[in-house]
Amino acid sequence: MRIMVVDGQGGKLGRMLIEQLKARLPETEVMAVGTNSIATATMLKAGADAGATGENPVAVGAARADVIVGPVGIVIADALWGEVTAAMANAVARSHARKILLPYNKCDVVVVGTQGMTPAEAVAAAVEQTVNYVQEHQGKE
Repeated sequence: MRIMVVDGQGGKLGRMLIEQLKARLPETEVMAVGTNSIATATMLKAGADAGATGENPVAVGAARADVIVGPVGIVIADALWGEVTAAMANAVARSHARKILLPYNKCDVVVVGTQGMTPAEAVAAAVEQTVNYVQEHQGKE
């Protein structure tokens, strides 16, 4: 099972996701794909098994991943202050992988019903969803 965590900006969200995923699923491969090199470096320091930066790694990773985790903006062109290209958003959206998206209400996108959720709560919920999915589907690859 291969998990791809995608993040941009400084990679803080991706760092939190990777730390918690590796703690809960230490044997599962977790790839960090940043929309910029700072985000990738931050996620690698958090314990990702591998990392890459940019549009092509998002496309290649999305095609190979079983699960993709990141902010909702990774499926919206021009999100994350323009760091998500249309090709990146398209690659993630079209991937066969299970997509677990965190409801960050930024870049003019509002996910209704999530206003009371803190970033830590959103990360915990995403990690729980990811762990459940991986455990249910292990060995079915």
